[in-house]
Amino acid sequence: MKSEFRDLRLNQLTQTLIPFEVAQLPVRPSRGWLRSIREALGLTLEQVGRSMDRARQDVLAFERAEAEDRITLHSLKRVAEAMGCQVVYAVVPKSGTLKELAEKPARAEAAKRILAVEHSMALEAQAVGGVEERIEQETRRILKKS
Repeated sequence: MKSEFRDLRLNQLTQTLIPFEVAQLPVRPSRGWLRSIREALGLTLEQVGRSMDRARQDVLAFERAEAEDRITLHSLKRVAEAMGCQVVYAVVPKSGTLKELAEKPARAEAAKRILAVEHSMALEAQAVGGVEERIEQETRRILKKS
């Protein structure tokens, strides 16, 4: 993908993910969201099962699967809808922004190149300094090429 289109897409996704960043996505309850929400709403397994045309055992199986990270998105959505809820789904960086994550490989390559040259120059007593600025410039150059 051309760099200008990649940058545009990166900016669009960054804007889309802002609400998730603000929410700080709380850790899932130990027994899972489905069970926690169902209990908080005062619904029984039978009631949720009825609204899904499924047996209470199926709802219980969905709750267990969700708590163990084995549920499909399709099933998660169906159970959530049966309780009058919706699933909100996103993939977000573990830390930092998408832009920082996208730049990480280019920055590593730039640092490797600049530090190698700086080391050679230092051995010849010709090091010029300003390494961080040169790494930033090289990172931008690498990102433009890709």
